[in-house]
Amino acid sequence: MSASSVVVGIDVAKAHVDVCVLGAQFKAQRFDNQAEGHSALTAALKPLGVALVVMEATGGYETELACALQAAGLPVAVVNPRQARDFAKSMGRLAKTDAIDARVLAEYAAVLLRREDLTRLLRPLPDAQQQWLAALVTRRRQLLAMLLAERQRLQITPRGLHPSIEAVIAVIKAQLDEIDGQMVGHVREHFGELDALLQSARGIGPVASATLIAELPELGRLNRREIAALVGIAPMANDSGASKGRRRIQGGRFDVRRVLYMATLTACRANPVIKA
Repeated sequence: MSASSVVVGIDVAKAHVDVCVLGAQFKAQRFDNQAEGHSALTAALKPLGVALVVMEATGGYETELACALQAAGLPVAVVNPRQARDFAKSMGRLAKTDAIDARVLAEYAAVLLRREDLTRLLRPLPDAQQQWLAALVTRRRQLLAMLLAERQRLQITPRGLHPSIEAVIAVIKAQLDEIDGQMVGHVREHFGELDALLQSARGIGPVASATLIAELPELGRLNRREIAALVGIAPMANDSGASKGRRRIQGGRFDVRRVLYMATLTACRANPVIKA
């Protein structure tokens, strides 16, 4: 491989990351998943002329590292874990360890590097305002899950324990109101123009707008077909020979799809085109 085709796979865990480099002299290593470890890894990769770094989305453990690498000028693609696992199986790699996963991700990076639409897979570097908004959106989602769980418990719990559950529900509702206020205020202050544009579409309210801004930073960079495929709302062809299978949506970003689904239900009531 030439220096321009050096690729890196990083398997991310809570406490550490395992790194594999293909195309350059670099022994597989493990780094701490915190600021000092990120700095050490960045310094080690910078001289290699890395063409692409691939890591899996791990519920947030990868975010700070991805930002640190991007800030240093390294191209980073954060991929769906299922896609990476499917690739590993297709290559006959059935065993699973951190080191093996890092190697598989590096091999996957080598394949992605040859794609003409590679830029679609590279996430823009989120700034501090967008990271904070993403944290607010995530916390709101967590609170809603807690609220649903408590309401379900209320239905199956003896009446004598209802005051305890109702007290917790009241606290969660208060926290939701607080988070909603922070989220809306933050969006208006830092993303007011984009928020106004999004909410001009029927069905998109403050929550949907905040979610799209926080979790879809590619908005404005990709065309309508690319952004639909990225989110996972573009029906995928399922044809073979003369057979024309039913097209379905799949993959993409589940939380964005979920908020768009609710927005669409709302829009159907007033927009005859969407309703049809």
